[in-house]
This record gives sequence, C-alpha cells and structure tokens, in this order.
Amino acid sequence: MTVASGVQARELRLPDAVVEKAVAESLAEDLGLGGDVTTEATIPAGTRASAVIAARKPGTIAGIQLAKAAFKTLDPFVEFETIVGDGGKVEVGAIIARVSGDARALLTAERTALNFLGHMSGIATLTARYVEAVAGTGARIIDTRKTTPGLRALEKFAVRCGGGVNHRFGLFDAVLIKDNHIEAAGGIGPALERARRHSGHMVKIEIEVTSLDELDDALKLAPDVVLLDNMPPDLLKAAVAEVAGRVITEASGGVTLETVRAIAETGVDLISVGALTHSAPVLDVGLDFNTPR
Repeated sequence: MTVASGVQARELRLPDAVVEKAVAESLAEDLGLGGDVTTEATIPAGTRASAVIAARKPGTIAGIQLAKAAFKTLDPFVEFETIVGDGGKVEVGAIIARVSGDARALLTAERTALNFLGHMSGIATLTARYVEAVAGTGARIIDTRKTTPGLRALEKFAVRCGGGVNHRFGLFDAVLIKDNHIEAAGGIGPALERARRHSGHMVKIEIEVTSLDELDDALKLAPDVVLLDNMPPDLLKAAVAEVAGRVITEASGGVTLETVRAIAETGVDLISVGALTHSAPVLDVGLDFNTPR
C-alpha cells in the first residue's frame, strides 16, 4: 500500500459533542439489544489486533474524527494513528489510518467508522472536483440545505474539507427569500421590506430572482445577496453586469460538473450545488486486519 500525498492538508475539526453524539447513535443502531453476536461468537475475549484503513479509490478525506471516535468508544485504549487528515488527498491503496486494540472492539466499530468516513469523504471528493473545475475564476462553490436529515453538520463539514464554502446552516441563521415566499408575500418589494423590518442588523438577507426585471426590483431595496436562479450563462453575465458589485451574486439551479465552469466565468461570486450533499457517491474505503498469525 502507498501513503497519500497532502497529509493533513488543513486543520479542520468538528466539535467533539457533535462527533460523540453521531457515533453513539450509530453504534446504538447497529448493536441493538443483542450486541455484535458474530464477533462475540468467533473472537475470544482479550484478543488483540491491528489494522489499517485504506482507500480503494482516489479522493479527498473527511470524517477521520468520527472513525477514530467509533473505535475509541468501544475501546478507550485503542491506538489510532491518523496518516491522512480531513482535507487530505489520497490515491488508490493509500493508508488513511492505522488502528490497534481489542479485536472485538475493532470489528464491532468497523462499519460505523467506515460508513462515516466513506460518506463524508465522498462529499469532500465531489466538492473538490467542483472547486477544481472553477479554479482561477474567483467563484466559490457553496452547499445547500439538501442534506441527509440528522447529518447536516457532518455533511457541511465534509464540503469544507473538499474546499467548498458553507451556505446558511438552517432556517434560523439567515433570511433567504425564495419564489414561494415572494408569491405568498405579494411580490419582491413587500417580501424584502418586511424582511428588513423583521431582521436584526446582523442578519443577512438574500432574495431569489429569475429575470433581469426581478433583479432590478430587488436591487432597489438593497438585499445583501441576490440568488440568480436557473439562469443560462448569457443571462447570468448580464445580471452580474447589472449588479456591478453592489451586492453578492449567487448562481443556483441545475449546476453540474459539465456546466459549472461556464457559470463561474460569468463573474458570479458564489455557485450553490445541491449535488454536493444529496448525490455524492461514497468514497470506497476499507479496514484491513494485519494481525500476525
């Protein structure tokens, strides 16, 4: 096996409380009321073992904290050596981490550790591909709220590991006025005016527009961000020219790896991509025991 380049590319960490809660719930789901009956039936108590976590495909790593926590939860004395930290790049066969300790604990925690690591690394890997696709344009790749229920903090963290930027975390930390809000409020003007009166000075306000006429209406009321929804590149370019740096511009809707470069070259500041979290394939990683016989 080969060791990856880009070890510990950046210092990225999730809060310990978030990690511990996610791991505890996952282990509880797996163990149920009966525990790991296979491991208890086949492995004598007190058996020691060592293993490596290795990459089966190239990608960007995210979730190493959760993998470590899964093993540590079942064996507090386990030795876990991180070879490639969150944000690091791996090639096929790269060793991501080495782990040794109670064999039963390693086997029981294996799936929880790999589930988190594979899922989050898949998101980081896809994000990195989008980031690479727009390199040099000035546009930044951002995520959305199209996340797996209960896993949003982990998935948004994985986006950062891939070089992306987080949009708002939830409904509570920014105002984002979408088409249905505008329809229900009676138009762009009433929606923005009410949002401005309701929100404190620390709350950012973004509004979605789909045409240059709607953009003009929105700009009169000075939102912080305009979301240019489902606009083709020529219309996006005209919208960016109309904005002329007065507010932040975000392009959204149907963005793919094939189209993202053209979107970025229109001059938009941000490109939001729901696929980062709702469609990223899992990065194939595995746990390989290397216990001497």
